[in-house]
Amino acid sequence: MKKNTKMHLWLKLFWMFLKINLLSTSGPSSIGLLFKESVGTIMTETQFVEAVGFSNLLPGSEALKLAMFVGFSAGGLPGTVAALLGSILPPTVMMLSVVSILHRFESEIWLQNFVSGLSPAVAVVMAFVAWKLFRSEKNLSWQVILIAIASLLGFLFSVPSPIVLVGAGLLGVILIR
Repeated sequence: MKKNTKMHLWLKLFWMFLKINLLSTSGPSSIGLLFKESVGTIMTETQFVEAVGFSNLLPGSEALKLAMFVGFSAGGLPGTVAALLGSILPPTVMMLSVVSILHRFESEIWLQNFVSGLSPAVAVVMAFVAWKLFRSEKNLSWQVILIAIASLLGFLFSVPSPIVLVGAGLLGVILIR
């Protein structure tokens, strides 16, 4: 097999992004690894800088946008698919593994107690983050306070969290312009 075949390039893209997503947490932390792996082998430094700049303009996961951009510029649409597969395979396998493990233990009392203990901890962490955000705000508007009170009431009356989030978002759109 010749080293310059398209299949070799697609496999290289797949392996590159698989390796990067196994060795890093993805996103901004993976840019250095991607630079080292791609510049000089499949793209120039200028192309890489353009890829990073372009991926920052678009909404969504930075790692996936970079994978699509690098994959497409190096190998067209099949290169994009190869790079995306390499990017999404590690987190997908990890999530499926965790879900299958949790599924086996879902009826265990210790896991139910763990989740019961974790819920208030997550709520406290979110409250601290909100406190830091609002503390830095000089003039806390009545709209933000109203949304916070409505969210707290939704929590206290056990309103499903998706409804609370959508309601808070809609209030934000209506009240804060």
